[in-house]
Amino acid sequence: MKGLIGKKVGMTQVFDETGVVTPVTIIQAGPCFVTQVKDDKNDGYSAVQLGYGEVSAKRLTKGEQGHLGIAKRGKRGGKNIPAVRYLREFRTNSAGDYAVGQQLTVAQFEPGEKVDVIGKTKGRGFTGNVKRHNFAGGVKTHGQSDRWRAPGSIGSATEMSRVPKGKRMAGHMGNERQTAQNLVVVRVDPERNLIAVRGAVPGAKGGLVIIRDAAKG
Repeated sequence: MKGLIGKKVGMTQVFDETGVVTPVTIIQAGPCFVTQVKDDKNDGYSAVQLGYGEVSAKRLTKGEQGHLGIAKRGKRGGKNIPAVRYLREFRTNSAGDYAVGQQLTVAQFEPGEKVDVIGKTKGRGFTGNVKRHNFAGGVKTHGQSDRWRAPGSIGSATEMSRVPKGKRMAGHMGNERQTAQNLVVVRVDPERNLIAVRGAVPGAKGGLVIIRDAAKG
């Protein structure tokens, strides 16, 4: 299993030896700490839980502090895990290869391999049906004046007599979990905990993202 939690820094471009430009997204990933190891015997499935984003222990609840094994006065407990803000789980068949307190960095990735990046898309607020679902809009002829960006008929008045469930209408747009698949790792900088992947990834600058092995690679 290869996986990390990080934050999106932004987009830029890099040049190779022949001068070919490649658009990349810079992600500050890790260091992450193994906070829990799950197995089939005790939990019913095999997974590794990682923690990211060191913060003051005062910002965590008592339950979170107990889960991380943090002792009194915000010091590390027996698990040797710092106070981390984000916890995410990665399914793997090799959970036994990891130990609680182990630190993971971007050094596990290499240029040329493919990864999936998961993040939340930018929130667009309440939007109309034309923008939200890419509707074409109403006709611009026969005297219409205010039906151009209207949804049109949303349900019959005879047999159905109601609006069908799942009808595409105006509503909240964005702020949804999305996965960018098969992104190629272009560069890795373990000293600064940076990784550059080709193309765009979901979310705004500073948004939380998850990097894992490509599921379809």
